[in-house]
Amino acid sequence: MKKSVTILVCALLICCSAVVYGQQPVLDVPYVPTSQNVVDAMLKLAKVKPGDVVYDLGCGDGRIVVTAAKNYGATGVGFDIDPERIAEANENAKNAGVTDKVKFVNANLFDTDMSEANVITMYLLPRVNMQLRPKILALKPGTRIVSHAFDMGDWKPEKIEHVDDATIYFWTVPKK
Repeated sequence: MKKSVTILVCALLICCSAVVYGQQPVLDVPYVPTSQNVVDAMLKLAKVKPGDVVYDLGCGDGRIVVTAAKNYGATGVGFDIDPERIAEANENAKNAGVTDKVKFVNANLFDTDMSEANVITMYLLPRVNMQLRPKILALKPGTRIVSHAFDMGDWKPEKIEHVDDATIYFWTVPKK
């Protein structure tokens, strides 16, 4: 986990420097790609299967949604505020042959309707996870949530796994 956090902090510093010099839009979370091993572990931990609808919050290059469609038969939507990441995600979906199963939306996570998802994946910062937590807890009971690297405060995960140098957290939205 230390390596993941270090990479994320370094990327955040680079992103903040770019903002100061007018080179990038302001992002809540810097783009740090999730390794394919961690992507596979996240989808396995969530028990993704055909018929599932996977939403990736802060999708970056789309690798989680593309993998869910290609390897698990799910459909999915990736959301990212950075238009460059959305373009890259669309290209990756095209190259993987899954454009009929996925879509990518240039949107702010806090304004995103997640009600159609039954699996939510994310690699965000702790502050962002906590801001999204009320919205996630309002989703339909049974929705599976997987977070790379960061937890959700006092909402205790049902499972925690370690893959390579990463920590993955898993929750299920409880009955109301």
